[in-house]
Amino acid sequence: MSGLNIAEKRLPQDGRIRVRIAGRDIDIRVSTIPCAYGERSVLRLLDRAQAVDNFDLDKLGFSGENLRKLDRLIRQSHGIILATGPTGSGKSTTLYAALSRINSPEKNIITIEDPIEYQLRGVGQMQVNPKIDLTFASGLRSILRQDPDVIMVGEIRDGETAEIAIQAALTGHLVFSTLHTNDSFGSLTRLVEMGIEPFLVSSSILAVLAQRLVRRLCPDCRAPYTPTTTEMQRIGINAAGFAGKIYKGAGCKACRNTGYRGRLAIQELMVIEDDIRTLVMQNADAATIIRTCQAKGMKLLRQDGAERVFAGETTIEELLRVTQEDML
Repeated sequence: MSGLNIAEKRLPQDGRIRVRIAGRDIDIRVSTIPCAYGERSVLRLLDRAQAVDNFDLDKLGFSGENLRKLDRLIRQSHGIILATGPTGSGKSTTLYAALSRINSPEKNIITIEDPIEYQLRGVGQMQVNPKIDLTFASGLRSILRQDPDVIMVGEIRDGETAEIAIQAALTGHLVFSTLHTNDSFGSLTRLVEMGIEPFLVSSSILAVLAQRLVRRLCPDCRAPYTPTTTEMQRIGINAAGFAGKIYKGAGCKACRNTGYRGRLAIQELMVIEDDIRTLVMQNADAATIIRTCQAKGMKLLRQDGAERVFAGETTIEELLRVTQEDML
């Protein structure tokens, strides 16, 4: 069904299945890898109709300040906006939502993806195909000859792709892309490690958005409780001065006794301003950039998540689960 070679058991394979179930289009991504005793298979389910309905930045869980900043950034005429995070953290969905927000007949928007996850009306979408040497880098070169206003590159995987994306941004194009780093600060040093000159990184990057997905508390069975002092300290809150409510999911029929129903995104948005550009030019480490951004009032992932905990949208346990590397 997914078009894999069933006789090939020695190599990893990828495919996709499109099925219609109860009147809904479901996209199934299939991945197999060879293991010691056979093959291991993973299926990723994408509800196309539901996802397209959710391509709205207002519905993705952005906090007010981050939403205002991002709304301003995606309307710039040139530069690069990066979304970072691990696999499955919603980076592509956020970029699709940003493209949908600025999509209009007057704008020429072209994407190069691996694979094309959702079709966007009025957007030219190209899928990479390494078998015929259509890579992110080669495809991006061709896109530049199409006179685009906005370009989305599915992922910056190597220095060549990064270099072409930066050149595109410096010559009057707005570029969206994703990068696999744990936080927004690490993406700047990652680009430099790929061989990009620091002055090119500092002059082309507009902003870096890092995000994670946390499970949303079930509204039918959530109940207030008193957290321990240790729990509060782990998410950076002084328990002595806190008088609000924090919730836990009790479990009910609606959420299948898990206490959670649905997911929402928590984010940190680093806008590259003059002082950050200076630090990048000086090859400053991530810790120095973090201190500078915090001094300017930027909220880190765990701080944005803590606000969702206080709003009764998720739990302390869930926040610690997805931001554990930040707690060390």
